[in-house]
Amino acid sequence: MASRKTVVLVRQALLLGLVICFAAAGSRPAAANPAQMISDFRLKHGQKRVTLDATLTRIAHDQAEAMAAKDKLDHDVLGRFNTRVGPAGAGRAAENIAYGYDGFPKTLDQWINSSGHRKNLLLPGATRVGVASVKSARTGRTYWAMVIAGDYERPKAPKSSPKDSKQANAAKSKSRAAESCRLKILSLCL
Repeated sequence: MASRKTVVLVRQALLLGLVICFAAAGSRPAAANPAQMISDFRLKHGQKRVTLDATLTRIAHDQAEAMAAKDKLDHDVLGRFNTRVGPAGAGRAAENIAYGYDGFPKTLDQWINSSGHRKNLLLPGATRVGVASVKSARTGRTYWAMVIAGDYERPKAPKSSPKDSKQANAAKSKSRAAESCRLKILSLCL
């Protein structure tokens, strides 16, 4: 049985291969690349360019695949977004989903013309994006997911003094005590 890490690496390699094939398919103009199309829109509105990211593409693909499997347009079909996007290591991220459009240009147009989706496309500080689509085997409907993220470089915490360390340890002890408390009534832990 393959290790989880091997499975994840193989999956990422396959997704990256699909992304490369999608970008190079046929005689499409360079603008057919979703990251380029999103970047073009962002640049027109004062934001920076985004690049395609394998981890975000995997997260988007998992979301699109789950929606297609359940034939349900739902941000929480696989669980909360913050939990799903955590492995990307971004400081901030957003997700757009859609269904019914055969190609990315139409999907992007729909997102641009929707205020909430547009806000996500213009996420300040975004530098990476992942886009995926999966067709429902039951209805043939195409489900789309896009994850856009940024703020990968988080500020370093200032060096702490011994006094700060003692306060931190006291807070940890208090937190552990609170965790073992199943019921608290009038400051009594039961």
